[in-house]
Amino acid sequence: MKPMEGTVLLTAAAMRHAEAQAMAAGTSVDSLMLMAGRAVAEAVRRLAGNADILVVCGPGNNGGDGYVAASALRAMGLVVRVAASGPPGSEAARAALARWTGAVEPLASAAPAPILVDAVFGTGLSRPLAAGLAEALLRLCSGARLTIAVDLPSGVATDNGAVPGDAVVADVTLALGHAKPSHLLVPAAAHCGAVRVLDIGLGTVSDQSLRVASRPAFLTDPGSSAHKYTRGMVAVIAGAMPGAAELSAEAALRAGAGYVLLLGDTGTTVPHAIVRRGFDEAALADPRIGVIVIGPGLGRDDRAARFLDTALAAKAALLIDGDALHLLDAARRAIVRERTAPTILTPHEGEFDTVFGKSDAPRIERAQRAAQDVEAIVVFKGASTIIAGPDGQAIVTPPADPWLSTAGTGDVLTGAIGALVAGRALYDVPLLDMVAAGVWLHSEAARRLDRAFIADDLAHALSVARANA
Repeated sequence: MKPMEGTVLLTAAAMRHAEAQAMAAGTSVDSLMLMAGRAVAEAVRRLAGNADILVVCGPGNNGGDGYVAASALRAMGLVVRVAASGPPGSEAARAALARWTGAVEPLASAAPAPILVDAVFGTGLSRPLAAGLAEALLRLCSGARLTIAVDLPSGVATDNGAVPGDAVVADVTLALGHAKPSHLLVPAAAHCGAVRVLDIGLGTVSDQSLRVASRPAFLTDPGSSAHKYTRGMVAVIAGAMPGAAELSAEAALRAGAGYVLLLGDTGTTVPHAIVRRGFDEAALADPRIGVIVIGPGLGRDDRAARFLDTALAAKAALLIDGDALHLLDAARRAIVRERTAPTILTPHEGEFDTVFGKSDAPRIERAQRAAQDVEAIVVFKGASTIIAGPDGQAIVTPPADPWLSTAGTGDVLTGAIGALVAGRALYDVPLLDMVAAGVWLHSEAARRLDRAFIADDLAHALSVARANA
């Protein structure tokens, strides 16, 4: 039983493929179910203490895992009851039920227990729970002291974070083999509680394109030979609303950049450590610039478009955010694809729709397609943020602090990412991981603040987050 941070993330289809790979290598469905059920039982034993347990089982293999877990828990000496929504529908689940020596109660009339183990539906559900089943499950949840879901809470979709109807709200979810997208995506993540991953004997899976974000352990202190340029130079272009660019500039400096250059007409509210000068094309030709940041408060007029065109033509890495995303028409997207230096786009939902079009596809899939379309890294911001690369790789974050939903915090994120991209030469890790580290720093800074903070507080908190990364 381990946290999901840094682990491989599998969709329902990828999980089925991983199971098929294991079976092709000689592992039977029965063996996988036995390993999964016993792993669940061991985890439940640790969480339940000596309390009575009710395991509720569905008709599929998730229910089979529940029957195995119930048998193993009883063998451990715990008081266990089993209730079912109906008879098992797969051969493996029927074999698991045959090993259970106790009674099987109808789920609809089962009495609650202090510990509820939800093994009704796991990976693959895409429809709402039937009304009677949902009512019975919610009744049992309300009567339990601790609700533990097997793989996913019943009623939660696997891949898109959807909760199409009433669903179990678990205190703990035991992910079988690997974490699933809905352990991270809202609103489903709110139903999962603490997620722990169980080893069920799948071994190394071939599809490792999705990962759960984790603490960037590679962010060490600068070495003894470090200076401001080796730590990274960030150039931030200010526009119609310079306060947004100032937030990005301060965030970049506090996230570890060695030198921040703020270009354009700005005020004097930013730290004196930030270098300020008027915008000119020559400034962007400085070969020491590690990344150019454009978009926060830029505006969307002809002047803003000229600034963006100049930035697109520069040889440095480029981070495009905010207003600049609204200026990315088809011609400019073509230029993004042709750039030889890295490009990072950081849209929130509305900006994403503007650049790439609306879609009902899962957010992870949308981010992956967008990154491949523009041949750039796309940071699809939201409660859970998806960092996708043009090679199909993606990193998904757990839901962030809801107090981040205030003006300017996106500008702070842009600066944090910019700092790490500018200093990427110090670290022997892929650029996608550097960008994800910026997202992690932003979330960690929020975690260290009290409620109702403002973006300026968040920028300041990056210093502490970076120092303790």
